[in-house]
Amino acid sequence: MADGTPAASPEVVRELHARFGENAFVHQTTKDDVPTLWVAAEQRDPVLKYLKNSVPRPFRMLLDLQAVDERMRRHRDGLPPADFTLFYHLLSIERCGPRDSGQVRIKVALQGEYPAVATIVGIYANANWYEREVWDLFGIRFEGHPHLQRILLPRYWEGHPGRKDYPARATEFDPYLLTAARQDEEQAALEFKPEEWGMKRGNEEEDFMFLNVGPNHPSSHGAFRVVLQLDGEEILDAVSDIGYHHRGAEKMAERQSWHSFIPYTDRIDYLGGVMNNLPYVLAVEKLAGIEVPDRVKTIRVMMAEFFRITSHLLYLGTYIQDVGAMTPIFFMFADRQKAYDVIEAVTGFRMHPAWFRIGGVAHDLPTGWDRKVREFLDWFPKRLDEYVKAALENSILRGRTVGIAQYNTLEALEWGVTGAGLRATGCNFDYRKARPYSGYENFEFEIPLGNNGDAYDRCMLRVEELRQSCRIIRQCLDHMPAGPYKADHPLTCPPPREHMLRDIETLITHFLGVSWGPVMPPGESTQLIEATKGINSYYLTSDGSTMSYRTRIRTPSFPHLQMIPYIIRGHMIPDLVVLLASIDFVMADVDR
Repeated sequence: MADGTPAASPEVVRELHARFGENAFVHQTTKDDVPTLWVAAEQRDPVLKYLKNSVPRPFRMLLDLQAVDERMRRHRDGLPPADFTLFYHLLSIERCGPRDSGQVRIKVALQGEYPAVATIVGIYANANWYEREVWDLFGIRFEGHPHLQRILLPRYWEGHPGRKDYPARATEFDPYLLTAARQDEEQAALEFKPEEWGMKRGNEEEDFMFLNVGPNHPSSHGAFRVVLQLDGEEILDAVSDIGYHHRGAEKMAERQSWHSFIPYTDRIDYLGGVMNNLPYVLAVEKLAGIEVPDRVKTIRVMMAEFFRITSHLLYLGTYIQDVGAMTPIFFMFADRQKAYDVIEAVTGFRMHPAWFRIGGVAHDLPTGWDRKVREFLDWFPKRLDEYVKAALENSILRGRTVGIAQYNTLEALEWGVTGAGLRATGCNFDYRKARPYSGYENFEFEIPLGNNGDAYDRCMLRVEELRQSCRIIRQCLDHMPAGPYKADHPLTCPPPREHMLRDIETLITHFLGVSWGPVMPPGESTQLIEATKGINSYYLTSDGSTMSYRTRIRTPSFPHLQMIPYIIRGHMIPDLVVLLASIDFVMADVDR
């Protein structure tokens, strides 16, 4: 799995060698196109600073930071000895293109039961929440962190569930009992203490007010809490509090077969439907070496864009409602049902079809699918024009949103903002164009851009994205390839039934694949996609088993909520509602 420097090294590897020397790194071969290098803990900070600040076309975004418990892993040939591994997934917008992934993965090996390293919050601001998540789930301490507290689990929680020695099923625990003492403990843990967050309760002249918004509030769009420090109605500071929706999807992936985990992915961004399946099955297919037919690629693109439409419609409806208008959300919900009618006709389900499969889709397109799709495309764009005219160009809505909650491209990259939130600043980056996947390189569509990076731009961008989704779907309709809906590969699950009875070997393969699930070769792979709310990715580690050894789900909503205090300082309380409406987040996407 580890080797010397490849003959044709990626540019970033050559740059790192020139700066630090080849002996400073151990190269790991992975199944994806992301250069992966191990560095010593004392070399980590100089390497990260160089990649962010000094290298040409720098890696300004910390896309992800997470850990792996290596203690039970068998296939680690050639890798540095480690009890735990930290990995830093960096992204360079300028480098990302057809011949360069624009990514690099830096790994650090850690020893001991509860290892500790220095924080990198001073290098990448958005490392704050990621380091808290690693501490919460793995027990790795980050010295110098400004507020190293649990983030997904309650403060009174015992243990670190991401570790391999932590049980994965509720049946492995004692029955849960909510005693009076335990209830008091839980309530006390929810008390907000400003001093813990570096806040003052007042100054020499006056006391500040602390306003709790959520976790149950119409404008919080789910179980999400924000505590505001106020001077009158001006927001001096804010603290975002998440974890009320946490279900442990990454831990569950370690106890499900590669195939049976697909329905769980639907529930990550529960408005994204098969859009959640796509990065997962693409990452598994990289592990397996499966190349899917062109028909599968086009079907996947078409259905993913349909879910982009349903998700964006809900966003627009709730956005307008949060600003103060009621009627549009009812029309937009009715329009979503028309899109769901098409989705149901194709997949058999509406919100959570879990329809993509490893190596293909669940079944071929049904008879008459083209008529349903054409009817929707002929009708929907006219509705968008009505929404823009009736609601989005309304002077009250513009007055509430133009110039509110602004940030620029550099700030967005620093905090890990992707999707429409990044493009609203004028940054021309859409992963479907930069690094096409599933055949997106065969489609013609534009990337809508904003200028001001404010709440209004983030809204209007999604309107144009809806039009571009219709444009992509029409190309799928007009140019749907013929051919099979599954790959002819032994690890396709479930394998094509017509191949099952050819000989005893195919029958055995079918039986094992359906009963135990496919066995993926050892290795690691990641897949990024341009999901409904930004970049969503799955980073999978196989140890040669029927289950994932480690599944990391990088969601867009997590870093977007971390940025709220930075954006909202100096604004008024009503502006917070507008900011939350403009982000387009789902708490299941945040908490996983």
